[in-house]
Amino acid sequence: MVMKMKKQPIYILAKFIVDNRKKINIVFILAVIICGIMFPFVGVNYDLSQYLPSFAPTKQALDVMEEEFGYPGMARIMLKDTTKYEAKQIRDQISDIDGVDMVIGDDLLENIYAAPGFMKTEMSDDFFKDGNAIIEVVFEEGDSDPKTKAALDEIYDIVGYEDNAFSGSAVSSKFRQESITKEIVFAIFLSLVIIFIILAITTTSWFEPLLFIAVMVVAIILNMGSNIIFGTISFFTFSTAAILQLAVSMDYSIFLLHTFSAYEERGIKRETAMILAICKSCKSILASGATTIVGFITIALMQFTIGKDVGFVLTKGIIYSLLTVIFMMPSLILTNTERIKKYKHKAFIPPFTRLGSILRRFRRPILIICILLAVPCYIGQGMNKFYYGDDALGASPGTKYYEDTREINNIFGKSNMVIAMVPNTSLVQEREVTDAINDLDFVNYAISLGGALPEGIPVDFLPDDIVDIMHTDNYARILISMNNMEESDYSFECNDILTKTVESYYPENSYVLGMTATTIDIKDILTEDYNKVSIISMIGVAIVVAVTFKSLLIPLFVIIPIEVAIYFNMTLPYIAGGSLLYICYIIVSCLQLGATIDYSILVANNYFDERHSHNKEEAAINAVNKSAISVLTSGLILAVVGYLLFFTSSITAISQVGHLVGRGALLSMLLVLTLLPALLSAVDEFIIKRREAQKLKKQEKVNKNKKLLPAIIPEKIKEIGKKADKEKNKGDDKSEK
Repeated sequence: MVMKMKKQPIYILAKFIVDNRKKINIVFILAVIICGIMFPFVGVNYDLSQYLPSFAPTKQALDVMEEEFGYPGMARIMLKDTTKYEAKQIRDQISDIDGVDMVIGDDLLENIYAAPGFMKTEMSDDFFKDGNAIIEVVFEEGDSDPKTKAALDEIYDIVGYEDNAFSGSAVSSKFRQESITKEIVFAIFLSLVIIFIILAITTTSWFEPLLFIAVMVVAIILNMGSNIIFGTISFFTFSTAAILQLAVSMDYSIFLLHTFSAYEERGIKRETAMILAICKSCKSILASGATTIVGFITIALMQFTIGKDVGFVLTKGIIYSLLTVIFMMPSLILTNTERIKKYKHKAFIPPFTRLGSILRRFRRPILIICILLAVPCYIGQGMNKFYYGDDALGASPGTKYYEDTREINNIFGKSNMVIAMVPNTSLVQEREVTDAINDLDFVNYAISLGGALPEGIPVDFLPDDIVDIMHTDNYARILISMNNMEESDYSFECNDILTKTVESYYPENSYVLGMTATTIDIKDILTEDYNKVSIISMIGVAIVVAVTFKSLLIPLFVIIPIEVAIYFNMTLPYIAGGSLLYICYIIVSCLQLGATIDYSILVANNYFDERHSHNKEEAAINAVNKSAISVLTSGLILAVVGYLLFFTSSITAISQVGHLVGRGALLSMLLVLTLLPALLSAVDEFIIKRREAQKLKKQEKVNKNKKLLPAIIPEKIKEIGKKADKEKNKGDDKSEK
């Protein structure tokens, strides 16, 4: 067998890996050191608006605002048990902090635009109630900018973080920054412990799990450090990429080690056994990686470019996992073979000899249930209460940020900060639009230079630094507080009315910006993205499966259990009366398909192998028995990782991704081991006939070639003889001359 393979490219590659394993290890060690050093320099972005495509109205407006005024973050602070005088002192202190652009309070107009008593303000009730004072802070830079974060730290020192309440997008961003790193480290540590336990139970050596984990940790470090090529990655990617890479790609190293062990048990020399193991397992490992990569790379096709961020990082992670398994793991196995044997233990899990028979009893009921529920669940998943924007990505119930926000809203009502930018052409027109906005019943207040400056007082009367806060040469800005949430149907309606009001005074070159406007754009783009991404993902995976089985029909039945599992998974929030983040809905749908389709491929492969010597009933039973341990090991690892994210993350988006991934893995396992054998048995006759027909056609072609061969060979020999004689005669003629 070895002699036959020696000329094949895969054998040459495998031999190169085994012969040069020490040099390859040095390359990986250096790469890990370099990526480990680079990792802290990878930036993390917490602002969803940065991922809007260039054609989105909000993105265009943000570009204009950043050029004219900068890109401000916002915070809302409630001082408890205070007086108006104390609140004013604190506002003055906050105003002096580097990075703070503007502090809004009930005395804002009098203290900024004129001497006390020069103007009249009617905003006291909006900023002081029952011994509590509210302060709105506008920063010079964005919510997640280091300068804003430093300014918030100074505000916490002045005000007292534990004694008062803080809300707003800048506070939310800071909370995410401080929470994510600690939570992800904790989740990964717990994942490694639980994965070690799962692998120790499902393998027969205490040392094997350490090898698997070591290889994956190397791949994760390479992936996370090399993210520096992107400059920054989203907090969403930063939170999920490492732990999902760990769960999804663990199978590759397990398959290689078990293939090597099988060859070694046959008495083959270790190096040769490893070369053969690489040759045999490489195709399966690459096919498995291909389906996962298709699922991830499809996410990158989203117009909302956070999908590109997630998709590229996860795809890169799978590629690194494949490289470490194929190039690095052979060396680790060969070096530690004796340790693997030394720490052998008896199998904790008995062979699943009866599982197939047990599940066979439920085959028809499960098939009927899935047929009846598939269409309603497909419809139901689209009827979820979806959230799209930054407000839905914030802290989970029980965290200080969540409780502070609720307390502030209960006392002072909601404050959805919006900035309107209008051409700086006329103070009179600016005053008129400000008054019109203030007359809207959903507006708490609207503040502008034109609206505050008394009629007849020129702008030149004010200091330049005061004017620069609200005016540039081209634009004037109006600060608006709406008394609604950042994201709801009512908020969208209010934002539309506000936009039309501004445009009625400034039909051209006017903009309304804020989290609500951003969320509207995100909603429109994500809804369009889902239809495109889900279809492309399914087609891509189907092509990989079709190439694997060399059939156009089998992919249909292999994909069905996973798609049904996805429909069930995404419909459960609707049934439970909960809500779903749309970005999680898109990403996990693609991820679940790409990561769990391998379960279906494994069961289908084993089924068709068994059909060579058994009838369809026995083949289905044996396929489940042979596949169960691999499916359960892989599925449980993915489920554990998902639920650890769910239970450990205080960020709603990350927690929900974990919940969907964990539940999706369990549903995929269940349907692959129950629904898929039922489907294969139901269409067995048709598939087998087609496979036999293809096999027969191939054999007929071979036989035809064999018949033609005896006739062709003599003719070829004659041609060769004539050619030789001709060459000889030419040679004789030359000699005579």
